[in-house]
Amino acid sequence: MLKHATLLASLLLAAPAFGQASQDSAASYPSRPIKIVVCVPAGGGVDTITRIVAEKLSHRLGQAVVVENRTGQAGNIGAEVVYGAEPDGYTLLASQPAPLTVNVLLYEKLNFDPARFEPVAILSSIPNTLTVRPDFPAKNMAEFLAYARAHPGTLNYASQGIGTTSHLTAELFSRKTGIGMVHVPYRGTAPAINDLIASHVDLMFSELASAIRLHQAGRARILAVATRQRNALLPDIPTFIEAGVPDFESDTWNAISAPPKTPPAIVAKLNAAIVDVLKMPDVQDRMQKLTMTPEAMTPDQAKAFIKADTERWTGVIKAANITAEK
Repeated sequence: MLKHATLLASLLLAAPAFGQASQDSAASYPSRPIKIVVCVPAGGGVDTITRIVAEKLSHRLGQAVVVENRTGQAGNIGAEVVYGAEPDGYTLLASQPAPLTVNVLLYEKLNFDPARFEPVAILSSIPNTLTVRPDFPAKNMAEFLAYARAHPGTLNYASQGIGTTSHLTAELFSRKTGIGMVHVPYRGTAPAINDLIASHVDLMFSELASAIRLHQAGRARILAVATRQRNALLPDIPTFIEAGVPDFESDTWNAISAPPKTPPAIVAKLNAAIVDVLKMPDVQDRMQKLTMTPEAMTPDQAKAFIKADTERWTGVIKAANITAEK
């Protein structure tokens, strides 16, 4: 009995020490370089904004911030690397929505639990668009809806891959309009866009950052934007809601996450630094040119944001019976 009492007393005395050690670790953080694992290929929107933020973050925190691309399986490879890393704030994940939201519904087995990541910050959000090949017969959204309904099941659409936002947005469009289309999945944005502008596919629900330059150059045409209000960069392009597709909204975003059990004080320190970076005028200017909207969220707000987005697409995935093997 005395032995057990002594052990209990030791544990009670040790608990404050552990808490103090965590606080001390956060106070001295960071004391060495930080690595951000980007789970998509270099050159895309997630990679671009991560590198912009990383450069500024290194000055803000006084340590090098290194970006490393670990791609594959819709972001699962990079997510798994970070999930298994030490929860000390020195290995972070930069991702698109999929590994944090829908991949758990699409893959039979994941080697990580997306709900256990510690959300650090949402870097940016980008609206999606309906973009058609340059020689598509319809010149506006009304003509597109009429053409699609007159040719059911014949239109094909590109996506960045099964379960990506571009794929799920197309499925959502089909559910709301009753228009069936053929899915042509690619491995990322670049090959999908290449086939769109070459007229090998009819359309793509593409993020504005990728579509707007093609639209401006006449290499493809944006017919609608999936926001509640018109986009200031495309004042003549209607929203889907204006075109008669009710409550149709879709965007993509990118986030920074930390491994499970990363101390809240370190998460808070990272979040404050990233939000400061996102508020810098030159960063906002660069993001505006990329058609990205900076998101200055707290970790709790980021967590709620990710949860809401997961719920939004869960119904689409289940209704369409989408799996990664399709």
